[in-house]
Amino acid sequence: MLLSAVVRCVRPAAPVWRAQEACDPMTDDDVLAEFRAADALLEGHFILSSGLRSPRYLQCARVLMNPRRAARLAEALAARIPADLRARITAVVAPAMGGVIAGQEMARALDVDAMFVERPTGTFELRRGFRLRDGQEVLMMEDVVTTGLSSREAIKAIAAAGGRVIAGAALIDRSNGTADIGVPFFPLLRLEVPTYEPDALPPELAAVPAIKPGSRAA
Repeated sequence: MLLSAVVRCVRPAAPVWRAQEACDPMTDDDVLAEFRAADALLEGHFILSSGLRSPRYLQCARVLMNPRRAARLAEALAARIPADLRARITAVVAPAMGGVIAGQEMARALDVDAMFVERPTGTFELRRGFRLRDGQEVLMMEDVVTTGLSSREAIKAIAAAGGRVIAGAALIDRSNGTADIGVPFFPLLRLEVPTYEPDALPPELAAVPAIKPGSRAA
């Protein structure tokens, strides 16, 4: 009797986004507070993966470093995907390297498998024994979207592997809604962060040494 009671107590709960839907959603200020708590909101002169320059950078690797924080963010994001669309998702695929942890946590929140695409020769592809069924409906998950280029490339690779991306998601949309990835897109936070071409920097930014915090060459 005691053993069966214990077993019942440790059965996996339903996906946490179900509870998230029933309570107050995470606000933009809540999301930024998580980044600040992780020292992940940086100021300086940053070279983005698109090649553009910016005075601010959100370092998702730091905010995802704490598993509980990563889970909170993914659960809040999962709750923002419409229920009818969310019910169709059977896998989460993320671009390496930045999206891997975000994709894993999102898959956990949705209770589906997680995979990632990577660039062994400069072009995204599904490797390491990962497989998608023909027409399998997939969520493409990013950490940060700036121009949408990486997302579109990942979606193309998923299609080449047989999958069908029915939605994209990201922790941060740096484009403030202007990026088009070709499918419905659900970010946890939209930000309007100024970006500049390398040859059109404002003087105050040009005076600061540029660093590249991301994982992809321009």
